[in-house]
Parts: sequence; structure tokens; C-alpha cells
Amino acid sequence: MKWVKEINEVIEGLSSGDVRFCDCRFSLGEPQEGEQAYLEEHIPGAVYFHLEKDLSGQVSEHGGRHPLPDMNEFKGKLERAGISNHTAVIAYDGGEGAFAARLWWLLKYAGHEKVYVLNGGFREWKKEGQPVTKEITHIAKGEYNLSLNADILADTEEVKKVSGAESKKTLIDSREKKRYLGIEEPIDKKAGHIPGAVNYPWTYGFDSGKYRIAEEQRKRFSSTSPEDPVIVYCGSGVTAAPNFIALKEAGYENVKLYIGSFSDWISYPENLVAQEAVNKKIP
Repeated sequence: MKWVKEINEVIEGLSSGDVRFCDCRFSLGEPQEGEQAYLEEHIPGAVYFHLEKDLSGQVSEHGGRHPLPDMNEFKGKLERAGISNHTAVIAYDGGEGAFAARLWWLLKYAGHEKVYVLNGGFREWKKEGQPVTKEITHIAKGEYNLSLNADILADTEEVKKVSGAESKKTLIDSREKKRYLGIEEPIDKKAGHIPGAVNYPWTYGFDSGKYRIAEEQRKRFSSTSPEDPVIVYCGSGVTAAPNFIALKEAGYENVKLYIGSFSDWISYPENLVAQEAVNKKIP
């Protein structure tokens, strides 16, 4: 299944019925920047989803910096956005890829079938001269029935088993190499990675702001068999989502996201942290 859509593919599909664009632009340094950009201009008919207000739960002792939201609350937000189970959702951000991927993953976890990421995001949309507007469209409320897909969510206990070599699953750290190695850590209280993890930085899945094609993604992950179970994580469950999509595009069937990620892992004092690369190739 192709989850990343080019602009021409999206436009061709607009006549197929119930379609909703979801604007996920966000800046970790300036949390209101994305919503302000949406108010200034967006794809016609788009609704806005804020990373911290809509796509994350309340931060507490455990769960990480961007915890899994309460799914009943998320359901209500989908309905207010006019999204029903049959709606084709097109998620986009500014072109970074991670914020749109977060909404994509949450919708897949909610059991949604037709959800895609706009390749290149809003930047590519404008570059190709597609229409934008500042008009906020009135949207009739949808009706959504959750059907949670637990098969794509990994919790701390499962990651412990993988880290402790009690499982044959591959654990992928999606952060940049310096953070993985523990050379620097600009956000979290500890530096390093979950023991046993291999490093595939999420940014390597992109070329000039667009997802690489499936064949190139398969080459990226070639040291892991498509039949092997995989768990991806990052700092807080956001930038791992593009790696999740890249793996699915490459044909990997059994992929999970550790939503709490490294920031959740280190919230448990007993959990070990490695600061040296494991004896596996780092791409």
C-alpha cells in the first residue's frame, strides 16, 4: 500500500468523494507558529491539528514528552474536523514530514483505512502553484467509531524485552547519530540510546524534503529483513513516525512505534542507557 501521495495523485483523488486535508504544521521551538501559519494561508478546506494540543496527551511522570493522547478525546477532535471512518485524510506539514506522519500514525492506530501523507507538504504544494486560502471552511461534524489497532503500538515492557535480547525484534532509534551515541543531548535529561537499538536517522528517509521512493527505503533498511518485527522510537514519538511510514512503504509488515520513546524510557530510573554504538552498521 502506498501511504505517501504526490500532489498530482492527491488532486486526481479529490473527485472521489469525502476528502479532508489536515494541516499539521508545527515548530518545536515556537509552538504557536504552525497554527498562525495555518490562519495566514492553508490548503482550501483544511483543518488544523496542533502537535501538543491535538496529537499528544498530557505530560506526566511517564509517557514521554509527547504522550499518546486520550483516544476518546482524539475521536472527538476527528469528528469536529468532519472526519468519519470513510473519509480520505491527507495529512501535511511544512515539508518536514514528522508532524504529518504523527497524525498519520495516530489515525492508523485509531483504525483508519484511508489516511495518507502529502509528499513535500505545504512547501511543495505552494511550489507547484496549487491554490491556498485563509478562509476557514465551516465543516459539518462527522461520526467516528474507534477500532484501535494495538498491533502497531509498543509499550515500555515490550521494549525492555527487546533491549534485553529476550526477543528477535529489531529496535530502531530514529534520532540523529550524535544523540544516539550520547555525544550530545539538547532535549532530554539523559544522553544515549536504549540498549540494543540500531540507528537509522529519520532524516535519511528524505531527499530534498520528500520521502525517498520505496526501493531506496528498502536499501536503507537492508540489514533488517522485511519479515522481521521492528520497533521504532525517537525522542518523543514524533520523528520516529516517518521511519514507521518509510518501513511500511518498503514492504515491512510487522512495525510498531514506541510512542513514549527515549523520553519515556529514561523516566524509569531502572532502565539502562547505552552511550556507545552497538556492533552493527550505522547508516
